[in-house]
Amino acid sequence: MPDVPCDLHLDLVEFKYSLPHLAESLKQQRKTRVVAIGSSSTAGEPSQNGEVKIVPFPHRLELALRKHSYGRMIDVLNRGIGGQEAPQELSRFESDVIAEAPALVIWQVGTNAVYRAIDYNPEEISAALAAGLDWLAALPIDVVLMDLQYTTFIDANLAPANKMVGRIAAAAEKAQVNVFRRFDLMVQWVKDGITVADMTDPQDTSKLHMSERATDCMTRSLGGAIADALSAAV
Repeated sequence: MPDVPCDLHLDLVEFKYSLPHLAESLKQQRKTRVVAIGSSSTAGEPSQNGEVKIVPFPHRLELALRKHSYGRMIDVLNRGIGGQEAPQELSRFESDVIAEAPALVIWQVGTNAVYRAIDYNPEEISAALAAGLDWLAALPIDVVLMDLQYTTFIDANLAPANKMVGRIAAAAEKAQVNVFRRFDLMVQWVKDGITVADMTDPQDTSKLHMSERATDCMTRSLGGAIADALSAAV
């Protein structure tokens, strides 16, 4: 993304709700866990030699949260599996989320429902989201849903992408949890003068995944939204 700085647009991604469970965990100065569950945006996309070519957001967010809450023991556990969507992620909740006793869960959803539309019924996605959010609501866990990235493939499939963004927002509103509006953030970057191609990993033949700088900027925006919500919880 040469020559055009990425504005974090914290006003755009501001959370509707505070993060009381995360705030309390940090206040108690005990080890705090955040679980990030999702697909390749969470897991990271491997290169041909099997190494992760772009460091995914959970590791970056862990460093940002440790810097924000200096001296606190904060781990962001990466529970992403490439190619999965909400129904498969829900099936892993017991082992990959609940068993870790996190103070915060970041659930990244929706992109594969558009990318692999033949495999996923939108109603199935909504049902899985509702079930997962209902499960988490009974536990002392804050929740953030992260919606779609906006890259070259998504730009070519805007109608289903916008519908999926709407489904995620509706699920969050019903459950009264936060949404990290990644899609709107990246659309705003285009309005700022950053091209969709610049936000897309140039080595990714699917044109689905985010570039290095887009991933970095997105994580810093997410970290800022979390920091602001923590301030509101005090």
